[in-house]
Amino acid sequence: MKPYRTIIALFAAALTLFCGGGGNKTRLGLIAPLTGDVKTFGESTRNGFQLAVDEANAAGGINGKLIDPKIADDKNDPTECANAGSKLINQDGVKLIVGSVASKCSNPLSDLCQSSRVLMISTASTNPLVTVTEKGVRKDYIFRACYIDPFQGAVGARFALDNLKSKTAAVLYDVGNDYSKGLAEYFKATFTGSGGTIMLYKSYAKDDVDFSSLLTDVKRANPEVLFLPDYYQKVGLIAKKARELSIPAKLLGGDGWDSPDMVKIAGKDIDGGYFTNHYSPDDQRPEVQDFVKKYKAKYGSAPDALATLAYDAAKIMLEAIRRAGNDKPEAVRDAMAKIADFPTVSGRISFDNSGNPLKSAVVLQYQDGRQKYVATVNP
Repeated sequence: MKPYRTIIALFAAALTLFCGGGGNKTRLGLIAPLTGDVKTFGESTRNGFQLAVDEANAAGGINGKLIDPKIADDKNDPTECANAGSKLINQDGVKLIVGSVASKCSNPLSDLCQSSRVLMISTASTNPLVTVTEKGVRKDYIFRACYIDPFQGAVGARFALDNLKSKTAAVLYDVGNDYSKGLAEYFKATFTGSGGTIMLYKSYAKDDVDFSSLLTDVKRANPEVLFLPDYYQKVGLIAKKARELSIPAKLLGGDGWDSPDMVKIAGKDIDGGYFTNHYSPDDQRPEVQDFVKKYKAKYGSAPDALATLAYDAAKIMLEAIRRAGNDKPEAVRDAMAKIADFPTVSGRISFDNSGNPLKSAVVLQYQDGRQKYVATVNP
C-alpha cells in the first residue's frame, strides 16, 4: 500500500502548488527588507502584516480558508527582491503578494508580478512607477497602500513655504535611489513653482558616509530649509554633520525618516526636524487607537508607519479576497479596484485609476527623541 500512499501524497502536493494554497488555505506572500541597511523597516512591516494575518485566522480565515503566510527577505536590494518574488511565485505557488517597502525594490517586483498575473499591493513604496510604466500605462495587477511622492513632495514644499515661512531651500538626495531622487524632484517642482528658491540641489551615492563637502556647500548657500528625502540611516548621519557645522537650516524630509533607529544615529541633532508621514499614533480615531493597543500588546512597542501600512495593505488584500469570494488573482484584483471609502488605520481608502489610494498625509516633528504630531494635510 505504501507506493499508492506516496502517489496520493505527491498528487496532493502538486494540487496544492497548482491552486496556490492548500485545500483550506490561501497563500499570502510578504516581501520586505528583513536584513540590510533598512532592516527596521522590514521588521515593522513583518509585524504589521503578521498581526493582520493572525486576526484573520483567529476569526476563521477568509471565505472558509485560513491564511498561510509566506515571508521573504529582499535585503533592500532590487535584484534580491526580484529573486524573492520569483521564488514565491514559481516555487511556493504564491499568487497574492504584499510588499515590498522601498520603491527601488517594488519597481522590478511590480514588473514581475504584472507579467506573471500575480496580484501585488505595496505597503510603503511611494514612487509613481510602481503602479504604472514609464509611458504611463497602468499595471493593473499592482496597487499600493501609501500615497505617492508627487503628493508627499508637494506636502513637504507647501509646509516649508506656508508653515515654516521659508523662501529658500537646499536639497540633498541619493542619485541611485528611486524614492530619494523622485521625492527631491517633486519637492523642487512645487517649491519653485510656488515662489520659493532652491539655493543648492546636489546628489550623493548610496555608499557615501562622509557628507562634509556637500554640507559645506549648504552652509555657504545658507538656505532656510534643508530638504533630505532619504532613509533614516543616511539622514541621521547628515543631520549630525549639519549640526556639527552649525548649519541653522530647518531639517525637512519624507516618510523614510520614520524609524526608531533615527534617534540612535542622529541623537539630539535630529531634534526640530520635520517629516511627512502616513499616520500618527496620537490620532484619536478609533481605528488608530485600537490598532496601537493591539500592536503594543503583541510586540511591546508603538507601531511606526511601516507597521501601520503593512497592516493596512494586508487588510485591504484580505478584504478584496473576501469580496471576490475566492483567492484567484484576477477576481481579487477586480474586487480590490472597487474598494471605496474603506476604513484603515492610515485613513479611509479609495483607489484611483492607477491603483493609488486617495488619503491624507501628516507632518511630524522630532522633539526630545520622540515624534510629535504637527499637522494633517488632505489631498
